[in-house]
Amino acid sequence: MKNNVGKNKTTMKNKSLVILITFAVTLLSIFYLHFSYISYRIQNKAEKIATDEKGNIDFDKKQNYLESLWKKPVYKFLGLFNYTYEDIKGMELTQGLDLQGGMNVTLEVSPIELIKSISGNNQNEHFLGALEDAQKLSIKQTKISYIDLFYQSFKKRDQQGKLSKIFATVSNKAKIKYDSSDAEIIKILKKENDEAIDRCLYIIRSRIDRFGTTQANIQKLPGTGRIQIELPGVNNPSRVRKLLQNVARLSFWKVYDYESLESVFETIDDKIIEEQHEKAIKGQRIVFKSPFKSKYGRYIYPVSEVKLVKEALKREDIKSMFPKNVKFLWEVKSKKIKGEEIMTLYPIEKTKRGNKALLEGDVVTNAQQSFEPGTSRPTVSMQMNVRGSRIWKKVTRESIGKQIAIVLDDRVYSAPVVNDEIPNGSSAISGNFTIDEAKDLANILKAGSLPAPVKIVEEATVGPTLGKEAQLQGMISMLAGLILVILFMMMYYSKGGIVANLALLFNMIFIIGTLAQLHASLTLPGIAGIVLTIGMSIDANVLIFERIREELKQGMHIKEAISIGYNKAYSSIVDSNLTTFLTGVILYFMGTGPIKGFATTMMIGIVSSFFSAVFITRVIFLWILSKKNGTISFSFSYSKNLLSKLNIDFLGIRKFSYIFSFVIILIGGLLLIPQKGLNLGVDFVGGRSFIVNFTKPIDASKMKTILAANSFENQGTEVKTYGSSNTLKITTSYLINEDSTESDNRVRNALIKGLEDFTGSKFVDTDNLPNKGEFTIGSTSKVGATVANDIKTSSRQSILLSLIMIFLYILIRFRRWQFGLASVIALLHDSLIVIASFTIARAFGFAYEVDQVFIAAILTVIGYSINDTVVVFDRIRENMNASKNKDFGTVANKSINETMSRTLITSFTTFIAVFILFIFGGEVLRGFSFAMLIGIIFGTYSSIFIATPLAVDFSKTKLKLKL
Repeated sequence: MKNNVGKNKTTMKNKSLVILITFAVTLLSIFYLHFSYISYRIQNKAEKIATDEKGNIDFDKKQNYLESLWKKPVYKFLGLFNYTYEDIKGMELTQGLDLQGGMNVTLEVSPIELIKSISGNNQNEHFLGALEDAQKLSIKQTKISYIDLFYQSFKKRDQQGKLSKIFATVSNKAKIKYDSSDAEIIKILKKENDEAIDRCLYIIRSRIDRFGTTQANIQKLPGTGRIQIELPGVNNPSRVRKLLQNVARLSFWKVYDYESLESVFETIDDKIIEEQHEKAIKGQRIVFKSPFKSKYGRYIYPVSEVKLVKEALKREDIKSMFPKNVKFLWEVKSKKIKGEEIMTLYPIEKTKRGNKALLEGDVVTNAQQSFEPGTSRPTVSMQMNVRGSRIWKKVTRESIGKQIAIVLDDRVYSAPVVNDEIPNGSSAISGNFTIDEAKDLANILKAGSLPAPVKIVEEATVGPTLGKEAQLQGMISMLAGLILVILFMMMYYSKGGIVANLALLFNMIFIIGTLAQLHASLTLPGIAGIVLTIGMSIDANVLIFERIREELKQGMHIKEAISIGYNKAYSSIVDSNLTTFLTGVILYFMGTGPIKGFATTMMIGIVSSFFSAVFITRVIFLWILSKKNGTISFSFSYSKNLLSKLNIDFLGIRKFSYIFSFVIILIGGLLLIPQKGLNLGVDFVGGRSFIVNFTKPIDASKMKTILAANSFENQGTEVKTYGSSNTLKITTSYLINEDSTESDNRVRNALIKGLEDFTGSKFVDTDNLPNKGEFTIGSTSKVGATVANDIKTSSRQSILLSLIMIFLYILIRFRRWQFGLASVIALLHDSLIVIASFTIARAFGFAYEVDQVFIAAILTVIGYSINDTVVVFDRIRENMNASKNKDFGTVANKSINETMSRTLITSFTTFIAVFILFIFGGEVLRGFSFAMLIGIIFGTYSSIFIATPLAVDFSKTKLKLKL
């Protein structure tokens, strides 16, 4: 009696905790998600403003309107708290580029020019040859750093050669000596390379900030020497490419005498006020103020007023009033004064040689953050070469007491006052720096001395029209899948199904709300993850409900049946969720871009569905049963005994199952011969891909022949319909090894000319759909050879790692190596079946690509299939412990039959959700959903006909089935 009371108290305590967590997470989720609605309203208004009478949207106009709101309060929460548009975008559920349009770019910092520069452009033939050899090797051996490959190549060419003979120059004398070892020099080169990447990251970030793109995401990809940039809403790719790949220009300028310009500004103030008076006389509402007057002084302006100052400085009549030898530059980033962001405008003095700097950045040989003697304040020390030192001595002598502006990309990074003449080119720049600010300035100064050009090795551009179409397809898939699963659960499990559906709705709110709270991006693969979660989240409820139904059939009271059902199902639920979660972790750490989005959504979904299915449903059942006459049912008359009395000898037909699977895999393998391998996407082979929209159906096979011969010099070219007959996806390996902007333009221009010649239609560079007789390019992508090799390598590693981790988990959890080995073979079987299905589908004219999304599907199938297998293994373990007859084969067969209803119902609900995704999810997810459909069917099949029979065979137990 005491034990029962204790259990009841624990249950009530847990009940309160579950209610508290559910209430708190739901409120938080709704709070964050409501910002998405506010953002949608603002963007909808922007779209209306940018739409002309014919319904065409000027996306530049829309973007400009949104940027104008960036720092302005646009929403007051509960009438108390003001939020700017920037705040709202930071709180909303972010959409990936595939849903809103934009540009994704991966830059690679080229170490070749960096190493040449450090060597003083040494012309040693072994040195130059080693650089070329390392470049070729780096395409295949992507996991080894370029500098290590360079050293290997150098020693192969010159075994007795020493790096000190190459790099011990006058410029490097502080770091590299003639007696420096090769190991020391390699360490220095790697450090310089890392600093060059950080420098490029800093410069690119400041350029992107000036570009005006909101919510840009810029990050360094660890261990790769690459920088990834996501630019939502960008619709001018050529401008972005130019912005990112331009070489940084560091220069030094005199700051113009402020006082001498005051009279000019006063004249301009009078002129502007007079113009405003004239407008007021005409009835226009005017705020009388000169843009050049600020509460902070003449050259310091609140960020909200900077745009007005810039517009005034562009006016020809105002520019003509300033001396010809003055120009104006803004500081690189804003600062805060009393909580308000401000920016400083610097008047820059041009030299007598025209618009040229006093010195260019190429004279700087080194710069580093240091500390001021005596005060320990952060400073920056800078060293110049001989030519620079000579000019710098003259400049500093003439500028004592004046400011010298350090300028990069026409932005002022610092403007220190010259205190003394500097005779030897060694300068100390002091100011109110933090350590990080001093390090940043040192990096900027080094940008001119150690050039590290960047090249675009991967690029994807999605037009806003294509993004909106993807949004619609994703929403239809999600809602349709949700509705069908809800209907099925209600029709099969009666009131229990209604409770499961309530938990599912909470689950959906938790998933989407958590994504918003984590500032994660919702991508199209992420939506696929949600759709998949809808189907798979029912699994825990099915396990519980089937257990409850088993207890009810034995005459158990409903309360006891529910309690025992939850307890017995718990270990299966934990095991199946953990194994699926493991594949999600691997996907997250091994995948890139949208695949990370899918993995994030899936992992959040697994945790959320576990909580909602195991805890929320139980609290609801307790609440229902606590009411007077409260009752709950878990079936209708037609579903009560469905699949409950199976007595099939699954192990007896296992050899036929093995043969059946082998035949399918063999057919798929043989088809690879005439098909010349799998239909690899651009992710794996590299190249450029274009989605082209026409207004009429186009013959893809004829176009492929024409483009390959006439446009792409018979290089690998693939053309296929993409969703509809008037949309084509064109992929080519033409100029695959060239990553320059010029080669990008050559490929694009060759494509456009080929399409115009073949179709007679005219190319229109617009984000809207084409009119009659036109065609547009809706999206583009590029994957360089090195990135393609990286993706292939990480894909192989992720699949292998997932199989190893699952084997170890099953081994530890079930203490039988037979279970672990059988599981891995069954999962390998599922993967091979999915691959075979792609080749068989291709033979019937359905050419689904094998790309990163396909690998995500394979790993998801692995997670899903092991989920099924673990449930069967868990029942075998339970029955072995409870059964007097310890014959393993008999117990295994019985366990398969007992879990059959759960296996088929879970598979059916997941199949429904994925089938809806296959029909309505769009072409981007067609291959993924097809792979998942096959994976669900054969994952279910393998858990019954492959995994368990193999575990029995491996146990070497003679089968004496007693059914």
